Amino acid sequence: MKLGIIGLPQSGKTTLFNALTRGNQPTGMASGKLEVHTAVVDVPDPRVDRLAAMFKPKKTIYAKVTYADIAGLEGSAAKTGISGALLNQLTQMDGFIQVVRCFEDENVPHPAGSVDPLRDLASMESELILNDLISVERKLERLNDERKKGGGRDKATIDREIALFERFHGALVAEKPLRDVDIDAEEEKMLSSFGFLSRKPMLVVLNVSEGQQPPAIDYPHRHSKVVALQCRLEMEIAQLPPEEAAAFLQEYGIDEPSLNKMIRLSYDLLGLQSFFTVGPDECRSWTVRKGATAPEAAGVIHSDLQKGFIRAEVMTYDDLIALGGVNEVKSHGKLRLEGKEYIVQDGDILNIRFNI
Repeated sequence: MKLGIIGLPQSGKTTLFNALTRGNQPTGMASGKLEVHTAVVDVPDPRVDRLAAMFKPKKTIYAKVTYADIAGLEGSAAKTGISGALLNQLTQMDGFIQVVRCFEDENVPHPAGSVDPLRDLASMESELILNDLISVERKLERLNDERKKGGGRDKATIDREIALFERFHGALVAEKPLRDVDIDAEEEKMLSSFGFLSRKPMLVVLNVSEGQQPPAIDYPHRHSKVVALQCRLEMEIAQLPPEEAAAFLQEYGIDEPSLNKMIRLSYDLLGLQSFFTVGPDECRSWTVRKGATAPEAAGVIHSDLQKGFIRAEVMTYDDLIALGGVNEVKSHGKLRLEGKEYIVQDGDILNIRFNI
């Protein structure tokens, strides 16, 4: 999972990046140029800790998430467009975390001269929508040329693509992100090579100062959520030793570190879930999309497991913990053999039977 942190200059992108990754990148140094900082962090999951305590494996491996702090978007695409290098970075992301400035700080002037979260949110939205509109118009032009010339692909296929991109065009002209457009499975395949920015899930982070009430922000788009965070305070806590960090969280009434909250929200937005493999050698968490079949989950572990998939031995994390061990799960009839049609559930513990 790769998540891009975006936002206008001086909004607190790098501050949030440091909070999520326990990093120490310099903050407050916006240059307006393309800069990308990345970090890979473990996905915190207490279930992995419990499994490791039970099996005492040689290795304990958590799922991973990559955060990219992407500077260069300034809300000015209408004038200059998004550069190729910046666009390349943005299209690689599975989703975006957009930081919206809500805090006042006379030492960090807002580039627009005033703090206005709604204006800034609309500005960034427009930048992503405009980029997609340009791409859709170019694609429609190519499709219409292809249809006129003939001699290539089936016209019915071209017509289906034209209909899809015309729907996209209508939404974008109406200033609606492509997240709000209904897509069926066949159309999803048509879009496999496109990285439309306004289709990507969006987590909007309202960056508030300590004790500040977050503004009421209405962002009624699909695959989107809004959350308020004290990014600077979260960054300072993230850089403390674990014991001190826990005390600070309690003192400031913060339920959990921002990393935990953001990953949980991101998994939900991206339609992801976790399953586990366990044993004396390794306890490991894996990430798979919701609705994935057992062979698809096997492929996440290794492509050979998917190719030679026979059956999956399945037990749930809850059953294992409640009953106290694998033998107890078996004796209570809670270990199941599932075939190729089985839909993996969050918290499943899998052992793949395969033959190559």
